[in-house]
Amino acid sequence: MESELRSIGELARASGLTVSALRFYDSAGVLVPALVDPVTGYRWYTDDQVMPARLVAGLRRVGMPVPEIATAVRSGPAVVHRLLDAHLRRLEDGLADARRELSRIRTLVDSEEPTMSTRLVLSRAELARAVDAVRFAVGTDPDLPVLGGVLLDVESDAVRLVATDRHRLALARAAATVDGPPVRALLPAATVDAIRLRLAAAEAVEVTAVVAADRVTVTVDGTPLDAATMPDDFPDYRRLLPRAGGEPPAHRIPVDAAALRTALRAPDAPTVAREHDGRTYLVTVLGAEEDGLRLLGPDESTAGVRVGVDGRYLLDALDAAGDGQLVLELDGPIAPLAVRSPADEGTFSILMPIRL
Repeated sequence: MESELRSIGELARASGLTVSALRFYDSAGVLVPALVDPVTGYRWYTDDQVMPARLVAGLRRVGMPVPEIATAVRSGPAVVHRLLDAHLRRLEDGLADARRELSRIRTLVDSEEPTMSTRLVLSRAELARAVDAVRFAVGTDPDLPVLGGVLLDVESDAVRLVATDRHRLALARAAATVDGPPVRALLPAATVDAIRLRLAAAEAVEVTAVVAADRVTVTVDGTPLDAATMPDDFPDYRRLLPRAGGEPPAHRIPVDAAALRTALRAPDAPTVAREHDGRTYLVTVLGAEEDGLRLLGPDESTAGVRVGVDGRYLLDALDAAGDGQLVLELDGPIAPLAVRSPADEGTFSILMPIRL
């Protein structure tokens, strides 16, 4: 049978992918070998997998995210063209962002002033809500200090707060009156917590903020809180964001936040044990079905999509989103899971899936 198949090296030469890339796409479930020798572990592929591999190679070269590559490999031409159109818009948006950033850098180089700053006026309650919506996702890994803060990404009419620890990403958008150019600033978690305490004790309806790349000053009830920022090497979070006009998620499931929290916290809440690096982890498995969402146990199956997540992270996301109706967006077992409030499209969180 092996004589009728291609080795991983032969497929690499035929497709333009490296051997290590083919191993990665196998582990990600994107391009699985037709046969894996149980003794040697060698991977073997059919001739029919050459064209999908070439498609993967092309999409990889233009930077398409892995979940979208997986969808493209499994879909017909119409879906692939929609994915390409959405990715092209994403690249164009990224180029526009880069041009704006380069323009700001040129202005900074040519200016006598050491830094540019932008002044914002925004609702105290809305800023507090935005902080609460993202604070849970701030990283605590000492080896990744850049993730130990909240990014302030000031736009023309709002400020977007972003936090991530690599396993989850939280975003919130607070409308603002903005005077000055777009600017990004990364605030340490301790500073964000201090601002949140000020907001909780304040009486004023509005607060002001002066945001520069190296310093942020937030004034609440006439008292300023001035803090230095962290070096801004924050990840490009926009690559994970759904784009307007892009392919909609495969499943949008309304859930009652309080009921789902209760189910997750129940002593007998179903979980599935998985091994990694010699340790056992308990994974919460979500089953997306036509009539809603179910928590699945080790021996349960579903006709819909099964997605594994860290149950603690899902609880954090639900707590941050508040009570009432939420929407879970799922695309597949290896695609990120989004937790949204129907009333606020600009505030949501994304959880990385756990491979089942």
